[in-house]
Amino acid sequence: MDRPSKRLASADGDDEPLGKHTPLSLLHAVSPPLKKRRPTAPAEDKEADVQSSVRRRHFKSPLRLTRIRNLPPEMNKDTVTLNDILGDPLIAECWEFNYLHDIDFLMAAFDPDVRHLVKVHVVHGFWKREDPHRLALQEVAPRHPNVTLHNAFMPEMFGTHHSKMMILLRHDETAQIVIHTANMIVRDWANMTQAAWLSPGLPLMKPSQQSSSQEEAAIGSGAKFKVDFLNYLRAYDTRRVTCKPIIDELARYDFSAIRGSLIASVPGRHKLSDSSPTRWGWAAMEQALKAVPVSAAKSDIAIQISSIATLGPTVSWLKGTFFRALSGGKGTAPQPPPDFKVVFPTADEIRKSLDGYGSGGSIHTKISSAQQVKQLAYLKPMLCHWANDSADGAALDADADAAVKEAGRKRAAPHVKTYVRYGGRSDQSIDWALVTSANLSRQAWGEAASSAGEVRVSSYEMGVLVWPGLYAEDATMRATFLTDSLADGEVEEGEAAVALRMPYSLPLQAYGKDEVPWVATTNHLAPDWRGQVWEA
Repeated sequence: MDRPSKRLASADGDDEPLGKHTPLSLLHAVSPPLKKRRPTAPAEDKEADVQSSVRRRHFKSPLRLTRIRNLPPEMNKDTVTLNDILGDPLIAECWEFNYLHDIDFLMAAFDPDVRHLVKVHVVHGFWKREDPHRLALQEVAPRHPNVTLHNAFMPEMFGTHHSKMMILLRHDETAQIVIHTANMIVRDWANMTQAAWLSPGLPLMKPSQQSSSQEEAAIGSGAKFKVDFLNYLRAYDTRRVTCKPIIDELARYDFSAIRGSLIASVPGRHKLSDSSPTRWGWAAMEQALKAVPVSAAKSDIAIQISSIATLGPTVSWLKGTFFRALSGGKGTAPQPPPDFKVVFPTADEIRKSLDGYGSGGSIHTKISSAQQVKQLAYLKPMLCHWANDSADGAALDADADAAVKEAGRKRAAPHVKTYVRYGGRSDQSIDWALVTSANLSRQAWGEAASSAGEVRVSSYEMGVLVWPGLYAEDATMRATFLTDSLADGEVEEGEAAVALRMPYSLPLQAYGKDEVPWVATTNHLAPDWRGQVWEA
């Protein structure tokens, strides 16, 4: 039997580039031609939609899923493609930040009439001159004269430029920020589950806004998001000018339409007591959650990721630093500590996925060394399935809803990363949700604070945190499945409710006693549904 090609290992075991034997179907764009632009709705229809939304006071999901190539339309409702994001002929400039880049694939997503005119900036982290990925970018970029490569400042030996983001400037003098979870390669945008947050169009500031200070802006506001976002971009310019042109340009725009808190990481040693309004890594989550009301009832926090790095032989960092940062909330009343669940696929779930073992090269953890065995022991009680349909998994909680709520992504292997707090352990009362590039690793989130009050972060990461109070003081956030919207019957007249599109089905299914996570560095000789095996 054939086996798919292996990938090279990276510092934290995530997002390895495609091997030389990867099927050609995964190396070339397969998206259909762009659909014709729909006619603009009449003004009276738009006004009616706005009035209806205000009356119901329910809001579409701020997090979107990407379209899955091999799934039917009913499972791709309300999804977004790369062509949807980049196909607007009004785009004048694009800054694309990522770990892996396929420049030809990126350029194919722009409108064909303007793709040779759009100023495209590709920001990568391959700092070694002999790095094959750097050399590949340098080979391809000259085929596109409007593409400029930028090498991110990488001060940490084991850090990666892992952020996944696009900044778009349009000819109509609006800007847009897209924060997502996919590498800029075909495989990630084809049959793997991914998510994206798209900002609304950001207009230029009015003269009266340009003199106002935004340093003390409220957490969750567009003004605070702007401060943090520009501070993130400034980290690239520590040693040489990289992002100054886009920083200067974005400074002219009004971010007030944004609802969300930027949760990012930049490499370096960061003091928790410095005067900067921006925190990084777990400290950014800790800071933001102080403004987020959370349920007084027992809650679950689900950490759904595509890579689990080496966290240590004890739970010291995981519980003492990371879980503590995620457990906070607004108010002084004591709250019961949340229970944590870690959503990660098993080998059987990889075998059954649309790309079979081919998707396994993007999903990583290790369980072979003595330290990793100890880590698995303390993680095992938290581990839950991605597809939630394992014959060997634990039985679903008797108190769970009778019907499983299907997200339509169980066979699309997860590269998405989400962190969700379920207030009162109910998907009808979500306290907050984070979509991010950051996996479960100390490189991404930062080490425990040192005795000097410093947090060492190794990688660039990018995410956005949302919660219902950003939309209305009395709003709730509820999980939706196969759609970005709550149905009319789910929301009472005048009730404020925010949908959250789920990438996985609920309730979650815990691992069975003999189940272990998928490990890409171990042989898997049981054939996947395509007849392939995986040999390390």
